[in-house]
Amino acid sequence: MRKVTPVSKISVPAPRLDVVYETVCFEQRFVFSGLKRLLGAADHDKAGDRLAGLAVASELEREAARRILSGLTLREIYDTPLTDENGRVDEVMRANYDVDAESFNAHAALTVGEAKDFILSRDAADVSRLGRGLTGVMAAAIAKIMDVQELVYASSGLRVAAHARTTVGLPGKLSSRLQPNHPTDDPSALAALVYTGLSLGAGDALIGVNPALDTVENTTALLRLIDRLRRETGAPTQICVLSHIRTQLACLEKGAPVEILFQSLAGTERTLTEEFDCTVDLLDAAYATMAARGALGPDARQFMYFETGQGSEVSYGKHDGMDMATAEALCYGLARRYDPFMVNNVTGFIGPETHGADMEMILSNLQDHFMGKLMGLPMGMAPCYTLHARITTEGQQIATTLLTAAGANYFMDVYLGVDRMLAYFDTSAHDDQTLREIFAREPAPEFADWAIGRGIFLRDAQGRLRRGPNWGNPRIFDAAGRFDELRATLPAAYGWENAGPRPANAVARDTRANMALARQAISSELSPERLGDLHLRRIGTCAATKTAHLAHPDLGARLDADSRAALKPEGHAAQILISDGLSAEAIHHNIPRLLPALLGRLAEAGVSVGTPLLAPNGRVKLAEEVGDALQSELVISLIGERPGGDGMASRSMSAYLAFRVGDDAGAGRNTRPRYEYTVISNIYEQGAPPEAAALMIAEKVRQIRAHRAAGNRLESLLQGDR
Repeated sequence: MRKVTPVSKISVPAPRLDVVYETVCFEQRFVFSGLKRLLGAADHDKAGDRLAGLAVASELEREAARRILSGLTLREIYDTPLTDENGRVDEVMRANYDVDAESFNAHAALTVGEAKDFILSRDAADVSRLGRGLTGVMAAAIAKIMDVQELVYASSGLRVAAHARTTVGLPGKLSSRLQPNHPTDDPSALAALVYTGLSLGAGDALIGVNPALDTVENTTALLRLIDRLRRETGAPTQICVLSHIRTQLACLEKGAPVEILFQSLAGTERTLTEEFDCTVDLLDAAYATMAARGALGPDARQFMYFETGQGSEVSYGKHDGMDMATAEALCYGLARRYDPFMVNNVTGFIGPETHGADMEMILSNLQDHFMGKLMGLPMGMAPCYTLHARITTEGQQIATTLLTAAGANYFMDVYLGVDRMLAYFDTSAHDDQTLREIFAREPAPEFADWAIGRGIFLRDAQGRLRRGPNWGNPRIFDAAGRFDELRATLPAAYGWENAGPRPANAVARDTRANMALARQAISSELSPERLGDLHLRRIGTCAATKTAHLAHPDLGARLDADSRAALKPEGHAAQILISDGLSAEAIHHNIPRLLPALLGRLAEAGVSVGTPLLAPNGRVKLAEEVGDALQSELVISLIGERPGGDGMASRSMSAYLAFRVGDDAGAGRNTRPRYEYTVISNIYEQGAPPEAAALMIAEKVRQIRAHRAAGNRLESLLQGDR
């Protein structure tokens, strides 16, 4: 176990007043006020940085910023810690200063440009030694002045291996994280996806499920299910359920097989604590708990798993003036503290407000991979996208090809690239195997030996690993002959036929056609006429058009002036708010059945409800302005989710139950009330049908009102009741 220095004991230079950086380039003068502004100006053009007001006006301005940045020494950057909106060095930034002092002092006089040249010209041992002395800000500065080939070349020489049951990240290896997600956590469908992934040679890094329901009971059930499947197949790998870290620790306390502990990280303390409900102290305690009691025991050298990805800080409006790449690098400085088994980068997951098109996603992934490897992390990559961005499968494939050349430890396996629960698009086992064969890479050695024994792979006369007779045949794990029954509950799975390492053409055509249909739902407009004769009050947001709504999520989170003036306190306990979000089709297909059923359930429970509101071009956080205006204790936001890769999944919506905490949080503050959220997702015919969802929502309303809490705080209180 790595020794963790208490954050309060980490020495950080005192914050400075912003330095004004300026230069003349081809007779044009460029001025940048402060290091944050300089770092943002030096980066490639990206939607998130444009949204944050950090993008430059011209290529020449960008090169001017890079010229200045290239001339700063590592010591100058070290002596200029970036602060939050209150001028404070937050805990994430402070954790980044826990560097190898000897290494830093040996390289502190290098300029950023000289550090780049050092990385490109020295061997891996020297570069790794340099990386141990870098903060995330320094790593980001170097990445911003590198081109694509430099990012690939520099990363390719750095190997960062990690060991649990399998060893991931060895030279010549390419691993896979099998992700068998399902909109209702159906055990049969999960089993079908696990069998399929293993048969395709995927899962040697991890079998990890994102749960549809983040509770201790559900997470424990999923852990035991995946553990059973792993034991039955004999696959040498490790398991994880990607619930909140508090949920996983509660499961461990109850004896569940928590082998690898997961948490999403953010590059600012405000995002980490206020949006991810996590603190550095909690991470420290979790690391110590896993070291002492983790299910893998002392045989695993590493046991922590973090997900990151450019954009979460700016998406929540809590980036503290930093650009996306710099905030992302700060995540790596925090992750390094816990010597993780894996870091999974999901840049592209958020949507067009952070990465609008292919090139933005590709460049950010290459930067992230380089920065993480430079700072000593075992980087797995998940170049991904959503249908409301102008990112394509082809752009994703370009990214994965470059990242394989750069030496990424692993990619994801989401069957056919379609995540059935999170409604985004990632790499598949077919992609993983295609890249292995192009680049002569193999799975982790422990897994490869097992897969040879099952006929999934074989060794040819030259000792090369090849696809074996059972590659792509999930029925080898199905002794009871139930595979067809297992897959019956699995949406967006259009066949199991293969052509070489790729899905057969018929399977690919069905997959892509469903994606095309789902993408159409993004641009659909909310039509009150399609909702029948429901009695609704229409309100407006600051997103006047669909284009503005998709590109600027903050606009859809705010009422327009007329609506704000019209909404007054009404004295109701709950308010229902209906919005298209990212799929008007989801509202059209579900609300006519869901709303009457929900109103009936709430009436039976004695919950007073205001006339439901209809808000075209709305976002989840609009619930807070509505709650503030009406002074209702609870806003039930019924909103269309981003469409997934199945035509039916484009009709999926969620219920976000926003509890207006106020003085119940014990604050009595002068600031606006804080909100806690409980989410019920995947409401549609193949997930939770509308009538069943109404019952689930009403029960959660009862629990929230009884305990005066929502989200993780509610789940902790419910756990204490049992």
